[in-house]
Amino acid sequence: MRVVIADDEKFVLVVLKSALRSVRFPIEIVGEALDGDDAYRLCCKKKPDLLITDICMPRKDGLDLLAKLRETQPELPVIIYSGFDNFSYAQKAIHYGVEEYLLKPMNCPHHCEIYRSKPRSYKDLPLRFAEFGTVYRYEQSGELHGLTRVRGFTQDDAHLFCRPDQLKDEFLKVMDIIFIIFKALDFENFEAQISLRDKVNRDKYIGSEENWEKAESAIIEACQEKGLKAKIEYGEAAFYGPKLDFMVKDAIGRRWQLGTIQVDYNLPERFGLEYTGEDNKKHRPVMIHRAPFGSMERFVAVLIEHTGGKFPLWLTPDQVAILPISEKFNDYAYEVKRQLEAEDLSVLVDDRNEKIGRKIRDTELKRIPYMLIVGEKEAENNEVSVRKQGEGDKGSM
Repeated sequence: MRVVIADDEKFVLVVLKSALRSVRFPIEIVGEALDGDDAYRLCCKKKPDLLITDICMPRKDGLDLLAKLRETQPELPVIIYSGFDNFSYAQKAIHYGVEEYLLKPMNCPHHCEIYRSKPRSYKDLPLRFAEFGTVYRYEQSGELHGLTRVRGFTQDDAHLFCRPDQLKDEFLKVMDIIFIIFKALDFENFEAQISLRDKVNRDKYIGSEENWEKAESAIIEACQEKGLKAKIEYGEAAFYGPKLDFMVKDAIGRRWQLGTIQVDYNLPERFGLEYTGEDNKKHRPVMIHRAPFGSMERFVAVLIEHTGGKFPLWLTPDQVAILPISEKFNDYAYEVKRQLEAEDLSVLVDDRNEKIGRKIRDTELKRIPYMLIVGEKEAENNEVSVRKQGEGDKGSM
């Protein structure tokens, strides 16, 4: 495939070339342009199979390029990339008949559109849509931090549409899901935070005062019913509604938000979501945003630090290491391995020609939960000697 690339920033062209060269599909870059006129001339001269361009090039309006190409090369495919600050250009591009793709910052509008795709009855509610959706946020470079704060991440995102009388029950069920997850992963010392509007500056929030009061009251009442001691933080709410955040500390005591539940009366109103009630009239559903893990990348990072790599037995990649004392007992070690794998355990055999003390030390450093030592006595008695990671000898079995 022959490609022309166009952007007014040289470093962006360098990044584009690097990205295209890493693609397995054979691509030849036949031209690079720093403005719309150069890109147009290259397209006319080189007759590429594809043009990749920024929608807004300050030196020469990118839309001029698109308009010219629509007249002279209407069949030429064009990939356009654009920042969120160029929305007006995106609208013009659509006017010119150009199909544009933007990075998705959130899943909420898409689930609202799915809800709105057909009429809904009060009997259909609660309606729950869930996905592991990848989204993108342009975090400032100084704010990026390993896996805990990134520009592209995956959320275990769900949106629950319910009647007002179902709100508290649905909220409590989501709280139960988060408690189950935290218990399974031994997150015992978490903090709950009720994030409400700023008391003074209300301009950054959408929706009516009445809807905000109902949403804030619903979260506070649900926490009281569960007996959950939650700290109230003003000014930490999302722009569309209050939320209940679950904060977990990492290995050095920093607090990170993981699970979150948000009550939203505003997006259903802005998207015109309705259901037909028992009275045969149209009503507005309430929306709950929930992400028990939050960002999967952040969750994994905090989990690694929280456990120091000592994952729960069900989660660790290698659950059992079998350590034969010498090569003479390798066959017995592999027989034990086959028996354990038949029970769906993940097992490895350390059959290196090393002393048993070295094998034990190396396995401890790998954070493998259980070690099974096998030697002459164990082979004769059809037994194994058990060691637990960090706790030492547990006897024979």
